[in-house]
Amino acid sequence: MSERGSARKSVYEYALLRVVPSIERGEMVNVGVIVYCQLKDFLACRTEMAERRLLALDPELDLCGVRSSLEAVDSMCCGGEKAGQAAQEPLGSRFRWLTAPRSTIVQPGPVHAGLTHDPAAELDRLVDLLVR
Repeated sequence: MSERGSARKSVYEYALLRVVPSIERGEMVNVGVIVYCQLKDFLACRTEMAERRLLALDPELDLCGVRSSLEAVDSMCCGGEKAGQAAQEPLGSRFRWLTAPRSTIVQPGPVHAGLTHDPAAELDRLVDLLVR
């Protein structure tokens, strides 16, 4: 590959993970980001629960249940034994499944796209910008 080709950016996609304690009220807190980059064979998520903010929206929120849901997303991204049968699916299929709309407490936001040299660094940047 030429030097010029190695400097080329890759398309990546990302979606926020949000906690919506009450579907009826529609209030939400961003708790994570999922990043997928097909060309770099990359799928990862990073989550951070702002417990105080979540409990401000719903003092009776099941934080353990939310944490468990976020851990399941991480397992799907990482693959391996914890992901179960989903680990056999291509990364793109797993990303599409994780970002499909759902009416649960932990919900994905819309999918957005961008260009990057380094999807892992982009994940860090997005978490800093959109979650912290």
